[in-house]
Amino acid sequence: MHPSQNSIGWMEGGVSHNALWRSEAGVPVPKRVAVVDDRITADAAYAQACEGVALLWRGDFQNARQLLQAMARRIDRKPRKTADAPLDAFNLHRQAQAQRARTLGMLLIPLDADYAIPLRRAPDVRAACLEAYGEAHAPSIVSLRELQGLIGAHEWRKKGVAIAALGGAHVHPHYGVFSPVRGEYVELVARAPLPTTALAFDIGTGTGVLAAVLAKRGVARIVATDNDERALDCARENTARLGYADRIQIVKTDLFPPGRAPLVVCNPPWLPARPSSPIERAVYDPGSQMLRGFLGGLAAHLEPSGEGWLILSDFAEHLGLRPRDALMAMFDEAGLEVVGREDIRPQHPKASDASDPLYRARVAEVTSLWRLAVRPAPR
Repeated sequence: MHPSQNSIGWMEGGVSHNALWRSEAGVPVPKRVAVVDDRITADAAYAQACEGVALLWRGDFQNARQLLQAMARRIDRKPRKTADAPLDAFNLHRQAQAQRARTLGMLLIPLDADYAIPLRRAPDVRAACLEAYGEAHAPSIVSLRELQGLIGAHEWRKKGVAIAALGGAHVHPHYGVFSPVRGEYVELVARAPLPTTALAFDIGTGTGVLAAVLAKRGVARIVATDNDERALDCARENTARLGYADRIQIVKTDLFPPGRAPLVVCNPPWLPARPSSPIERAVYDPGSQMLRGFLGGLAAHLEPSGEGWLILSDFAEHLGLRPRDALMAMFDEAGLEVVGREDIRPQHPKASDASDPLYRARVAEVTSLWRLAVRPAPR
């Protein structure tokens, strides 16, 4: 392979080498690479990583895992900056997360052309890599941290996530597709009064979990949309596995499919901030683009007397990222009115962890299903 913008180069044994650089988060190719093995200390590895030197591992794989944990402990021992204002706390938290990811991402692992790891005591990650990256034809280099994420996603995909609203049936998230581990938004869709059982649109379907819940509730036909290929494949597999393939049509499009429906459901990202990786696009929505797009196009895709269901956490409000008045103004500008609302409090562990830097916002968080209708024209 010739050096290029997606290849990484290094010197080893006096010879120049290069390989394909893999980073699902879009991390730039490291400019400085040092070849290391089991002899390097955690302090030395941490110091070099902080200086921007990537460490290409040639030792025992399990020792690399232990080294990464030791580097993480050194990061976590550093005193955290604190802030009283929720927005300042959020910004500091994001900065600390980004710096942590950059530092830990400096420990690199080689992959052969078939995704085998050419290191002692290395696990077989070929299936996990194939699911995330597709077919491979050349050796590559990946951060150990990303590789661990691939392995974890592969296990989630095999095991699946039990969904109470589906009678305990499992939804199997693919790599890069947001997992429905926070079940409160699913519960809202499972209990809100249905305006119809004829037809529904599920906008930004992801794993297909909300489309499946609507099908289980008796909706005869659902058109589920997404513009991400991984999400589309994931939704197709899940809806077929759950027995709803004949009632749920998966469509690749940005937001709305053609036509109108009496029920249009959307669970957009809830934080108007920039994502730092593809998986974060399910949480972070710069400038509330998807939220604005959904609200702005809803009236044109709702049948008369239809309802749009917007599932949205108010976490952004408690962080000072988007005031409630701004959301109400979006409804008004889109010609929509609120005809009902269902609320639920999150049950995830961080909501009860007082040591979390965003605890004050998390403990106050409420997730709502806003039932929206087209505002009648003035007489």
